[in-house]
Amino acid sequence: MVGGTVLVALGPTGLAETTAPLAVAAGARGGPVVRVGAVVGSLGALLALIAGVGRTSLAMARNGDLPRWLSAVHGRFQVPHRAEIALAAVVCTLVMTVDLRGVIGFSSFGVLIYYAIANASAYTQPAADRRWPRVLNVLGLIGCVVLAVALPPLSIAVGSAVLAIGLGARYLVRR
Repeated sequence: MVGGTVLVALGPTGLAETTAPLAVAAGARGGPVVRVGAVVGSLGALLALIAGVGRTSLAMARNGDLPRWLSAVHGRFQVPHRAEIALAAVVCTLVMTVDLRGVIGFSSFGVLIYYAIANASAYTQPAADRRWPRVLNVLGLIGCVVLAVALPPLSIAVGSAVLAIGLGARYLVRR
């Protein structure tokens, strides 16, 4: 609905010419409100991602795939506080030092690879443990791969390099 409204308000040419289509569509008075809403919405998504990645980091640290000191769980709040603080430091550093469009592309590549692996793993579940037909796992895997290769080439290159370095480091540590 939002996309359709902006398209009607700005037209295809106007939409293509702006880097802030929602603010332009809202006009001079509504622009600041749209920007604040976008920031608040983004912060909510970012906090949810940090919580999820913090817990994934905790599991990886417990498994020996990340430094063990990241596996600490706060005694009172029962959260992986060291992993979340480390992640927050990485996010803050990236926000202050690089073009966030590249970071978003790299992050998207990582998430899509993660979900592709999850779909491939779910495909191997025995029939008794499966909730959904295997065709959904295949479609999910194909969808993730298609979206990953549709990302900007630099995002794919950096994501692939980080994945290769991580796999290589894991291989060396496990040896």
